[in-house]
Amino acid sequence: MSLPRTLLVLSALALPAALVPGPASAQNFFEELFGIGRAARPPVPRQPVPAEPVPGAPGPVDPSQEAKPTAPPPPRQPVVLRTPVEDNVFGQDLMLNGLTGGLKLERAGTGVTAKVTLPGTKISQPTESCTVKLSAGAPVALTSSGKPEGVTRFEAAAAECPLRFEILDGSVLATPLGGSAICTFSAADCATTPKGLWGPPAASLIARSGEFDSARGTADRAVYDNYKIMTQRVRGQDVRPIVQEQAAFSSDREEICRTYAREGAHGFCHLRYTEARAISLATRLGVTAPTASVAPRPVRRKPAAVDGVNPDSGAAAIAE
Repeated sequence: MSLPRTLLVLSALALPAALVPGPASAQNFFEELFGIGRAARPPVPRQPVPAEPVPGAPGPVDPSQEAKPTAPPPPRQPVVLRTPVEDNVFGQDLMLNGLTGGLKLERAGTGVTAKVTLPGTKISQPTESCTVKLSAGAPVALTSSGKPEGVTRFEAAAAECPLRFEILDGSVLATPLGGSAICTFSAADCATTPKGLWGPPAASLIARSGEFDSARGTADRAVYDNYKIMTQRVRGQDVRPIVQEQAAFSSDREEICRTYAREGAHGFCHLRYTEARAISLATRLGVTAPTASVAPRPVRRKPAAVDGVNPDSGAAAIAE
């Protein structure tokens, strides 16, 4: 017997009886001693202990339930208001700011004419008022300029006071074609200011103030939405001119409408000027506004008369 094995046997015999393991334990001892038991197997890594959930904290996210990317919202579309037709003002007697002067558009064959009386102040006495009739009161021929801003436009370029007329609903927006807002008539000692809204007198508008106020909200929203779309379609320095133009619109509207007769009581001028701005923006965004209808309402016909029955009494329906 070799010396190492003899030493092992003697060590085992020297152990107290109480410490001598049984046959199974001795086998495990020798397996561990010579590396043929559990020591020969690689250690099993310790499994992490799941953490206790924190009250109120979100639980684990199921990958299958993760939010899927949504499609981008469709691009906003311009708000389109109906464009008034020129027939809605033909034959009407309109006044500058609903207060003074006179403007009457009429059809003349295939063309359009205007009779214009411009209000102003005397050159020699600025505190005194005066009026001047274009073309000595004769109809002035107008030329059509199409709808560059969405509404019908006429021009009297050859008149003593060249003017542009834009047809709105029940009114006309007049703008001098020259560089000055004032047209001077030296022979008549009169300086006229034709720029502004020519429309009905205030007395005919007060009863419709509720209608105008409701429509004003729609027009204001259309202007705002179309303005925002325009700013979103451009980038960088191109946004600045649009912002400046929008600011100028607000100040121009106030300047035009503050002199309209009793504007605070009916809001007619603010409404028409805002509608024109909304239509202009929609046109520049590439949308053609539909034309408002001015067709007369259908006339209800009276029932045919029946012998012995008054057709207006309603008894005709039950007559035998």
